[in-house]
Amino acid sequence: MSSPSDSGHERSPSTPEARRILVAHRLPLRAEPNPDAPHGFDFSLDRDALPFQLSRGLPNPVVFVGALPTAAAASIAESDELTADLLERFSCLPVFLTAKLHADFYDGFCKHYMWPMLHYLLPFTGSYGSGSALPFNDELYRAFLTANTQFADRVFELLNPAEDLVFIHDYHLWALPTILRHKSPRARIGFFLHSPFPSSELFGAVPVRKDLLRSLLNADLVGFQTYDYARHFISSCNRLLGAEKHTSHGYIGIEYFGRTVVVKILSVGVDMDQLRAVLPSPETATKAKEIAHKYKGCKLMLGVDDIDLFKGIGLKLLAMEKLLDSRPDLCGNVVLVQINNPPRSLGPDIDEINAEVLAIRDRINTRFGLPGYEPVVLIDGAIPMHEKAAFYASADVCIVNAVRDGLNRTPYIYTVCRQEGPIVNCLPGVPRQSGIILSEFVGCSPSMSGAIRVNPWNVDDVAEAMQSALRMKETERQLRQEKHYKYVSTHDVAYWAWSFDQDLQKASKHHSSMVVVNIGLAMSFRVLALGPDFQKLLPEHIHPAYCKTGNRLILLDYDGTVMPQELINKAPSQELICILNELCSDPKNTVFLVSGRGKDELARWFAPCERLGISAEHGYFTRWSRDSPWESCKLVIDFDWKDIALPVMKHYTDLTDGSSIEVKETSLVWRYEEADPDFGPCQAKELQDHLQSVLANEPVCVKSGHKIVELNPQGVGKGVAVDNLVSAMGARGNFPDFILCVGDDRSDEDMFAATTTGMKKRALAETVEIFPCTVGNKPSLAKYYLDEPADVVKMLQGLTKLSTQQPAASQSRVSFE
Repeated sequence: MSSPSDSGHERSPSTPEARRILVAHRLPLRAEPNPDAPHGFDFSLDRDALPFQLSRGLPNPVVFVGALPTAAAASIAESDELTADLLERFSCLPVFLTAKLHADFYDGFCKHYMWPMLHYLLPFTGSYGSGSALPFNDELYRAFLTANTQFADRVFELLNPAEDLVFIHDYHLWALPTILRHKSPRARIGFFLHSPFPSSELFGAVPVRKDLLRSLLNADLVGFQTYDYARHFISSCNRLLGAEKHTSHGYIGIEYFGRTVVVKILSVGVDMDQLRAVLPSPETATKAKEIAHKYKGCKLMLGVDDIDLFKGIGLKLLAMEKLLDSRPDLCGNVVLVQINNPPRSLGPDIDEINAEVLAIRDRINTRFGLPGYEPVVLIDGAIPMHEKAAFYASADVCIVNAVRDGLNRTPYIYTVCRQEGPIVNCLPGVPRQSGIILSEFVGCSPSMSGAIRVNPWNVDDVAEAMQSALRMKETERQLRQEKHYKYVSTHDVAYWAWSFDQDLQKASKHHSSMVVVNIGLAMSFRVLALGPDFQKLLPEHIHPAYCKTGNRLILLDYDGTVMPQELINKAPSQELICILNELCSDPKNTVFLVSGRGKDELARWFAPCERLGISAEHGYFTRWSRDSPWESCKLVIDFDWKDIALPVMKHYTDLTDGSSIEVKETSLVWRYEEADPDFGPCQAKELQDHLQSVLANEPVCVKSGHKIVELNPQGVGKGVAVDNLVSAMGARGNFPDFILCVGDDRSDEDMFAATTTGMKKRALAETVEIFPCTVGNKPSLAKYYLDEPADVVKMLQGLTKLSTQQPAASQSRVSFE
């Protein structure tokens, strides 16, 4: 598998003007103080910065949007001159945040609320920052939204929504998709979360949880480091918003207001070009020789971590202490070098971690140290990349012991340095070898299958892993290194960017043709996406046709169409009974309920509706009015399959809390509306597969619907029922010239197909006014939609008023909005 090499990769000829707008918290710039420079700083491109690395593999041109480097941001006021200069020289568009706004946004909300929460620190925890809890602060959240709004303003200045692709990186800009979508409904937006996404139970404790979820769903593509993080996100969307996922051709999608939000899983790789520029340098070789001399005769174990609460540095040192306790013979023969990168945000929690690490180091070195030998060496602060590369190349074992981490590329960097870096006394042509101890809670863990995985909280487990890594045979270390290097070298950051770019293009390819409707305010904003021929059913569409036609057929599903799904009492209201009676009282109307419910239940509920037709159990039973007899399907049907299906369905009912079985004369329904939002659909899929297997030779169809699995006889369905109704009307010499068909479920799609294709078969499509309408905006064969059952009832009310008007006033419109 080859990967693109650089941001200079040729752009697609189909989109020659398309830009990639990469939005991150900080711009990839260095700012060196210079009193003689126009703004007091000399700016240069920082090729080591993560945003720059993430642009490799993207087609040119790439524009970066973000805040200035820390020192410059604190000293420079907003300047159009500086903006134009940075944009022209470095393709960097700065976002100017005031010092207070940035402190509240970044240090306050991002680093001391969002970041701990994403790393599984519970809101009521009392162990974060000198025993303080993790409260949600409305003022800091508003600062977070304000900062994100300023980022959105900058992006919008550049944006050509038809061509440009926007790449948003990490939780600092979590609100940006919603704000940007509001400004540009057709913007092509990708969001990648570098941090973990916590379980739905923990994320559900966030006061603004729905706003945050809606924001990610306002992107077209949402990326995560691991499937676990994606699974937690999908579960949260399902449990908190009711948004369901589906899979197609290997892609995971979440259906959200007519859009499919694609969920991508791919760990961010390393910048191979950056490492290959450093590894052959004389400085790296010199430092490697120095390390080899200093630790001669010792096995070198290496840790490289940021200083924060979740990196597990203290636990790593405790494991080292346990190792030396259990293996005294290793004293003087093994060294742990721990490089601590500077913290990204200051606070009492950082001070506590530093104090803890220093105390453990001093204790270990006091207990096990010898003259000229310290078992634990701490290197604090920033060190040049060539020195880090030399340590990576020299280390026999690399240890990543984080208790929770998202983007952690230390094992990847170690693998490349061991393969291509200078290793003293390593003969040319000899296979390189390595050893990696990796926490199972780190984002890169699934892709490093040759690592020794550990639970960092189990100090004994980590100490045993250290011992195993030190004793591992050379051939085993070589095989693991070969396996890791093959993956890392082909899944570098350029491949990641190229892959993300390709999937974002696919996820947003229909934006130009879709019709969008804005819904909601502020962080509740989202767009309702419609196909080019899919539109909301308005009075001006249906009223003129209703008034000018004289033989109308009105077909209504029940549950989810005129009766809300969420109601426990499903009996029709008196209002609905009155509306149906008024519609039926018009001699030009033939009104039918076409439902999957049993005939006896429907007959009892709608006994007050004398002229209402009912087609029950998906059309198996039909009657044209209250006093007419039930007509059954003319097919010869054997129902022995029920004896096979019922025990299977009862088994799944016993195993699935909240599920039930509905037994009808001709069908069986397994309902799971009250089951767990994750477990219920899984069980439904298992049940459907099981039933299809055991009923393969029986005359029955197994179908899934909204929170149901249903078994119906073959040849029975709503589409067949509608076709029979139209044929019966035609046999009386009275084909309909107006058809309104409203439904909400998959079974109703058969009705929509029958009303359109059926009329075409009879060569009546040009003379019949047809209004297929689904409830809820979703992929459908219907041409029209209404948002919810209440809108359907209002629409029917509007039609009843038209029926009662005098002919002279028949063209006036009655709104059902």
